[in-house]
Amino acid sequence: MVDLKGQYEKIKNEVDSGIQEVINTTAFINGPAVKEFQTNLENYLGVKHVIPCANGTDALQIAMMALDLKPGDEVITASFTYVATAEVIGLLGLTPVLVDVEPETFDIDVIAIEKAITQKTKAIVPVHLFGQCANMEKIMGIAAKHNLYVIEDVAQAIGADYYFTNGTKAKAGTIGTIGCTSFFPSKNLGCYGDGGALYTNNDELAKKIKMIAHHGQSVQYVHDVLGVNSRLDTIQAVVLNAKLKHLDEYAAARNYAANYYDKALGNHPKLKIPARSKNSSHVFHQYTLQLIGVDRTKLREQLQEKGVPAMIYYPIPLHEQKAYKSDRYKSGDFPVTETLCKSVLSLPMHTELDEETLKYITDTLLDLLK
Repeated sequence: MVDLKGQYEKIKNEVDSGIQEVINTTAFINGPAVKEFQTNLENYLGVKHVIPCANGTDALQIAMMALDLKPGDEVITASFTYVATAEVIGLLGLTPVLVDVEPETFDIDVIAIEKAITQKTKAIVPVHLFGQCANMEKIMGIAAKHNLYVIEDVAQAIGADYYFTNGTKAKAGTIGTIGCTSFFPSKNLGCYGDGGALYTNNDELAKKIKMIAHHGQSVQYVHDVLGVNSRLDTIQAVVLNAKLKHLDEYAAARNYAANYYDKALGNHPKLKIPARSKNSSHVFHQYTLQLIGVDRTKLREQLQEKGVPAMIYYPIPLHEQKAYKSDRYKSGDFPVTETLCKSVLSLPMHTELDEETLKYITDTLLDLLK
């Protein structure tokens, strides 16, 4: 599904020399490369503050801690997403309120958000799923109307642009109160281990986030708030610095592959190709098809036998997971999510896909669907 080795070969010299420099200087924690990456990412995103941390899940947790969300507060997010989004809500004693997604983009349904708001609602967590932004203009309007925080989950959409109706644009993660991302190796901007970051344009919030991520310290051994230990190590920052220079190039390579898939598969009656939002560019973290009248398990096994990996993101909705079941939901309440979980299939999507590989993947798939 991802060719990290091929990608590494193209930036090998810079990565290797950077890692060796970290080893030579033994600046393993908070070394110069961490600050350099922080500054470079701030400049790339056009955001005032980037605060690196240990992983994307920590980023979400730290964001909710920084906003002083309390046990019993409700946080709205999508049922069609990876578990980490809802996991941190539950870990903090907050109440995850799950809603359906839009059938075309798979992003959180803005109408469902407004219907789910109660007196206990404090925040919305839109997930920019598979590489394009949720409808942030409408979400921010809803948040302003109801005095809610917005925490953007940008783990799958770093580098994507959101287009406002007034003609302006902003990078995913820089629009809400806080943006949170993951640098897991398979992400569009991925390191060689775990890593994450938070973004904000609010100076006071940035100061608090930094404290929380470093044991609640304002200065060493002075602890002003309850915190955690969540740091991006210097070796991972070296890797991210090397890759950040190529992030737009990586997005272009992913779009080349997606366009090839679209052209090859777009007219097949048993396949529905992913829709492109008019409000967002797409950086294609995943290329996710919907199967129509196809035995997905059998097809996936047949593809695997032919050397074509395919993944299901995601097979079980969050509202049907044992850990998140609630009396407030019942089967059928999330028709789009439930349909997607039964029909989606993701094809290989990464920066090293060439035409020969893409042709083999699509020819194999089409042959199996005959």
